[in-house]
Amino acid sequence: MYLEEEKEKALDFLTKVVEDDVKNGVYNRPVATRFPPEPNGYLHIGSAYAIYINNSIARKYNGTFNLRFDDTNPLKEDLKYVEAIREDVEWLGFKPPVYFGSDYSEQYYEAAVKLIRKGKAYVCDLTPEQMTEYRGTLTEAGKESPFRSRTVQENLNLFAQMREGIFPSSSKVLRAKIDMSSPNMNLRDPVLYRIIHAEHYRTGSEWCIYPMYDFAHPIQDWIEGITHSLCSAEFIGHRPLYEWVLSELGVSEPPKQREFGRLSISGFVTSKRYLRELVEGGYVDGWDDPRLPTIKGLRRRGVTPESIRSFLEEIGVFRQNCMMDSAMLDHCIRQDLKEKAVSVMAVLGPLKVIITNYPEDQTEMLSLKNNENNDTLGSREVPFSRELFIEREDFMENPVPGFHRLSPGKEVRLKGAYFLKCEHAVKDPITGETTELHCTYDPQTKSGTGFNARKVKSTIHWVSARHGIPAEIHLYDKLLKEDASIMESENDWDAIVNPDSRIKLERAILEPILQDAILGTTYQFIRHGYFCLDSKHSDGAKGVFNRIVSLKDSWKKKS
Repeated sequence: MYLEEEKEKALDFLTKVVEDDVKNGVYNRPVATRFPPEPNGYLHIGSAYAIYINNSIARKYNGTFNLRFDDTNPLKEDLKYVEAIREDVEWLGFKPPVYFGSDYSEQYYEAAVKLIRKGKAYVCDLTPEQMTEYRGTLTEAGKESPFRSRTVQENLNLFAQMREGIFPSSSKVLRAKIDMSSPNMNLRDPVLYRIIHAEHYRTGSEWCIYPMYDFAHPIQDWIEGITHSLCSAEFIGHRPLYEWVLSELGVSEPPKQREFGRLSISGFVTSKRYLRELVEGGYVDGWDDPRLPTIKGLRRRGVTPESIRSFLEEIGVFRQNCMMDSAMLDHCIRQDLKEKAVSVMAVLGPLKVIITNYPEDQTEMLSLKNNENNDTLGSREVPFSRELFIEREDFMENPVPGFHRLSPGKEVRLKGAYFLKCEHAVKDPITGETTELHCTYDPQTKSGTGFNARKVKSTIHWVSARHGIPAEIHLYDKLLKEDASIMESENDWDAIVNPDSRIKLERAILEPILQDAILGTTYQFIRHGYFCLDSKHSDGAKGVFNRIVSLKDSWKKKS
């Protein structure tokens, strides 16, 4: 008994609804859920959250999970979005059967006719402006349409003529006859069908009338045997209409709609409308910009599906809309990559070093581990030569207290190589900037030889100047400024977009192994973070690498 009580406490509120229905035998069919995107844009991490919830609950009860395209508006939808959504869902690790709402067009029509015959729907000739006026406000009841009293036969004839294409677009609609004084605005005789003379990407010109989402959705769910229609909290006010449609149609064992909070992440924009404004306004590099939370953007940035699923599992299910700290997502990414990524040396701000006592024509191959946390990834050979590049920030001519890297007369260890001592710095005579360092090495101090006669306080990374490859590095940060506030009305994106959300470093020098970097493979650049080859801008002449996430884990500290 105690274990059962503990089990119930552990269930989230959505799973509890399903658990109770299963226990009480509410449905004579397996648990079935669905994800119903409209193919008019790209999925983002909020979409992944909805997919994860629906799929997880279905799997828990050995049920089914469908991907169904809500494609009943030919003015907005496109096959390219269908293909992109299917690809993203599969990349996330889900392989649901695929359905299309447009395949049920005849069933929608028959359902509408049934409502007309019952006196529950009528054809209305009010203009969109008049309908808004008649609808009323949150504090004032609406007015009934003068066409509400049309007879059943008149409505049947007009609706048939709407289907035949007799009337122009938007000239008539079919409305539900519910209650114009309802406190729920969605029940004030909502539109069920509208006229749209436009080619549909699947059905062509077969139809010129199309159902509204609130009418089509419950019918789609019932046709597919969905038991639990789990959706975001914005649809909670639409639930009474969902239930009204199914009740008036008299379906057996109607599906049950329940809502969960929408997921937002600090520093990200997850509204489809605002994402479109950013893309079309040129503030980002397309829908796959690594600063966007679109699945395509996250993929291009180098985020793995495993880390996204881990993040979604970690946050659980919440009732109200919730803002999660982006540091938590970054933490999940690091946890996933730390044992997968090959660790390499990359100098992002190069400063040349000449080892004056090293032979000019000599190249030495040094063995370095590919991953300090995973021995199965093996090791690699790295070329070492007289001229190297180190990070400019690893040298300070007049070191401040606590600076233990390279400075005149001081020694450091070159990772996997030798001790290096700075003898003097060469400066530009005009700017005074340090242009190169002349150093010496101690051949007795080679890594792996067991040398311990003296110690140094710092180890720095390096790349052979003769063998290193040039690359461009993109460092990404939050797209919006820390104090940015997105408004419901028009946004001044110029004022709230973080100007440092993408920093380009065009003079980076990388280990030669990265000459053959593979798309989709993750690399840890020592001290800098996790990186991957950019799928959009890399070419044979010069690789472009995106930083997926830095090595510093602020979420772990908060936790």
